[in-house]
Amino acid sequence: MTAAALTARRAGPLKGRVRAPGDKSISHRALILGALASGVTEIEGLLEGDDVKRTAAAMASFGAGVERLGDGCWRVEGRGGFAEPSDVVDCGNAGTGVRLIMGAAAGFDLAATFTGDASLRGRPMNRVLKPLGEMGATWIARGGGRLPLTLKGGALKRIAYRLPEPSAQVKSAVLLAGLQANGGAEVIEPEATRDHTERMLRAFGVEVDVTEEGGGRRIVLAGGQKLTGTRVRVPGDPSSAAFPLVAALITPGSEVTVEGVLLNALRIGLLDTLGEMGADLSVTNLRDEGGETVADVTARYSELEGVEVPPERAPSMIDEYPILAVAAAFARGRTTMRGIGEMRVKESDRIALMAAGLTACGVEVEEGPEHMTVVGAKGADHPVAGGARITTHGDHRIAMSHLILGQAAERPVSVDEPGMIATSFPGFVQLIQGLGGEIAEEAA
Repeated sequence: MTAAALTARRAGPLKGRVRAPGDKSISHRALILGALASGVTEIEGLLEGDDVKRTAAAMASFGAGVERLGDGCWRVEGRGGFAEPSDVVDCGNAGTGVRLIMGAAAGFDLAATFTGDASLRGRPMNRVLKPLGEMGATWIARGGGRLPLTLKGGALKRIAYRLPEPSAQVKSAVLLAGLQANGGAEVIEPEATRDHTERMLRAFGVEVDVTEEGGGRRIVLAGGQKLTGTRVRVPGDPSSAAFPLVAALITPGSEVTVEGVLLNALRIGLLDTLGEMGADLSVTNLRDEGGETVADVTARYSELEGVEVPPERAPSMIDEYPILAVAAAFARGRTTMRGIGEMRVKESDRIALMAAGLTACGVEVEEGPEHMTVVGAKGADHPVAGGARITTHGDHRIAMSHLILGQAAERPVSVDEPGMIATSFPGFVQLIQGLGGEIAEEAA
């Protein structure tokens, strides 16, 4: 990780067409399901960020053949299951990766030790370990279910697990474990969460029954099913597309199109919210790719208004609240985000870090255990001042969000630890520069 800082400052309008990097959630799942399958899986558009590369290396350690063929093109030769790894599995900063891999590994008679970087080692795994334990897996871990952790799998039984809080990661871990469990698995989610695992399981030949139940869903996976290698095209990540789109919305005179963005109905909470704020957004070239809805999204500079974001929207945009907070800083009036407590247990406490960063940039912020309110500067007697150096605690989304804020603030904004941006958005700086933005590396 470089010791240098990145600094963003105001430049001209942002203009152009770009493509967001591949969706991180789908990239992780493509590698894991490819390794579990029998035969070859060819993946196009894979996100080649650090998190996904860690998952690729982990799949090799569990016995799959994993080969990079070219830019975003990967080949996974699955052996129909996992073999016991000969060394510790280091997942780096990949929270999604480690939780899904533990679910998949739990179904096999093996022991595997997982670790990660300082951030991942500090994140609790109990939400995933609880249902895996009910299915029959055992483990030894640090306090709070933290890594390093050794998991012992095999001889799992079926459970019907009701999610205590919305979590696509927990749901996916249970379903992946259920592939090998006696009788499969069932997950009841009171609020629908992103459904990439269910969709991709079907692409690999697995039957998954999904029933709508009062705003939530019941997902049933029959046991004894086998996966067959297939072709996967990974669409653009909406969480990454959010950064250039919001940059255009807050920078006068801008118009930016992001091509090939995933528009899964359970991932478009940010676009819905920005629309309610008055954002000039248009969607074109709508199409289906591999069972997912994909389109090109254009954002133009807009006079935004503060809104109340309902708590039930959180599962569809939990990673996008940091960049939404930046958009809210340039809006007129108050934007309140409720039901976002999960932000406090991401790569960092994202509520606390966004509140601190925005405050340092002259924006009024109120925070609570489950909410955050940003008082927009539009129409007030104080523009977004900027002029701060942001402590990111190694969180890529905190870093990128404040660099976008710096594109439109009065004074430059710097972030520390910019090397972590590569976990989800390799090429972020070059993409923003290509649109006309100004981000430069400076000595720490």
